[in-house]
Amino acid sequence: MQYSGPSPSPFAAGLMCRCPRCGVGKLYAGFLTVAPRCSHCGLDLAMADSGDGPAVFVIFIVGVVVVGFALILENLVEPPYWVHLVIEMPMILIGSFLLLRPFKATLIALQWANKAKQHNIQE
Repeated sequence: MQYSGPSPSPFAAGLMCRCPRCGVGKLYAGFLTVAPRCSHCGLDLAMADSGDGPAVFVIFIVGVVVVGFALILENLVEPPYWVHLVIEMPMILIGSFLLLRPFKATLIALQWANKAKQHNIQE
């Protein structure tokens, strides 16, 4: 099946976790497991390998937000350390889980839009 429709924006497809070519089919078969093919246009998603990029971006974003919050909380209220743990640990976990899927999907969509290839470096 050859798809000839317009391609969506890589950012729109990524945020919705949809196929980078048609923007309709689901990108994931599990929480972070990429489907083998798009159910709508048949795009082979085997090329989809985002590596560690999404995790790095999520760590930087969630880290800045949580550390900023912790600093503000410490300066305003000066709570005991266990309060920081009880408040900020869920912030880290929930923020990471919410952002990881769309960031991975966006990087995959950007790879497809820019026709990125895997390179084998041989000595």
